[in-house]
Amino acid sequence: MKKLVLVFAFIIGVSAVSFAQGGGRRTPKEQTDRLKEQIAGITDDQATKITTVYTEAGKKRDSLMKASNGDRQAMMGAYMKMMPATDAKIKAILTADQAKEYQKIVDARAERMKQMQNGN
Repeated sequence: MKKLVLVFAFIIGVSAVSFAQGGGRRTPKEQTDRLKEQIAGITDDQATKITTVYTEAGKKRDSLMKASNGDRQAMMGAYMKMMPATDAKIKAILTADQAKEYQKIVDARAERMKQMQNGN
């Protein structure tokens, strides 16, 4: 059961970074477009920088998946450590008001993950 919860948490985590709520992996451009739908006023310059952050995060995620050799628990631990750094990079690109909106998204993601871990 614990492994099943970790698998679900991993899936939620991947979705969270990609903002693919309810969907599979999206390209960095699709992730940015999704974020633009959720947060008003993201400029083209910001979008370009955010896409770069998502591209880097995707490469790191893929590297973690490959390095874990199927050990999802190890992968999940490394991935969870990566998420705050990605979030911080995105917040640094946004305006103060946009960063507040982004934090709401991050908080909602954390709550979903907590519920998944608790089996709710």
